[in-house]
Amino acid sequence: MKEITAKELKQKYAAGEKLNIIDVREDEEVAMGKIPGAKHIPLGQIPERMKELDRNKQYYIVCRSGGRSGNACRFLHHEGYDVTNVAGGMLEWEGETE
Repeated sequence: MKEITAKELKQKYAAGEKLNIIDVREDEEVAMGKIPGAKHIPLGQIPERMKELDRNKQYYIVCRSGGRSGNACRFLHHEGYDVTNVAGGMLEWEGETE
């Protein structure tokens, strides 16, 4: 499984790279703030909503600490998606939130 740290993701974000970020946390967690532009798909909805994702794009998957996003990455990778787990998740994200 590919991984990136929250700090490395923040550097890409700050450099203006076009990032496809999926936040798999629950609604109440996302209400406290998410990475600007991230798409919210709770982990339990990934199987039925993966059709919203483009297999030709790379996605960065984030949760609170990296565990649930790791599970989502394993599932999506198995389904043919290009995914990278954000190790440390939102606990280690030091960038802006919305």
